Amino acid sequence: MIRVGCCGWAVRGGKAAYFQVFKLIELQSTFYKLPRVSTAMNWRSLAPPDFEFALKAWQVITHPPSSPTWRRAGIKPEPGREDRYGFLRPTEENFEAWRRTLEVCRALKARVCVVQTPPSFGFSDENVKNVRDFFSSIERDGLNIAWEPRGTWNDHLDVVRDLCDSLNLIHAVDVFRRNPVSSHPICYIRLHGIGRGEVNYRYKYTDEDLRALLVKVDGLLSSGFKEVYVLFNNVHMAEDALRFMRLVESGLS
Repeated sequence: MIRVGCCGWAVRGGKAAYFQVFKLIELQSTFYKLPRVSTAMNWRSLAPPDFEFALKAWQVITHPPSSPTWRRAGIKPEPGREDRYGFLRPTEENFEAWRRTLEVCRALKARVCVVQTPPSFGFSDENVKNVRDFFSSIERDGLNIAWEPRGTWNDHLDVVRDLCDSLNLIHAVDVFRRNPVSSHPICYIRLHGIGRGEVNYRYKYTDEDLRALLVKVDGLLSSGFKEVYVLFNNVHMAEDALRFMRLVESGLS
């Protein structure tokens, strides 16, 4: 099964218009500041029954307070305790941030939560330990967790594979840059544009790109994945995702 959507309410006309086009969204706003649980429940009630929410985990868990995006976090760390936030540290502060994230996931009836770690949280013995300690300690309540490691982790995919498989994590990737290494039955693809570096948000996917993407997705399904999520995260995401969805429906590659 292939699920296609956008990273955000990308369709002109807001939520109602988005619901008419897609059956999947990855919420980005939850990374910056969590909504109230009542707000998340309202979003769920407005969506069609077969609509699926995924969301990006709150940055408090993954990014330190020095990150510029923290301006929108809605909390202010106690002076002298800044090092207890972010980087998947197994601290009460991060566990509380996860509990609040999980409450929003429950309200949305989300199946997948994306935990994206920044390049500054690179591969190291300490960070391997943080990944193990954090993910082995949190409650999941049936939620699937997709970890998107950035930076030097991508030079140590054998370690990423071991962490994902031992901790039951999905390895979230951009398949135009690398293939997933986890054994989880769900494959979660986040597309950030083609180009040098990890992201090129202004990129517009060509028809040839989308046909190549479908070949990659078909190959992933043939290799044993049961479901493939394809989330576009670029300036032209609504148009590109719709074009890819039509390609999937046509069965052409």
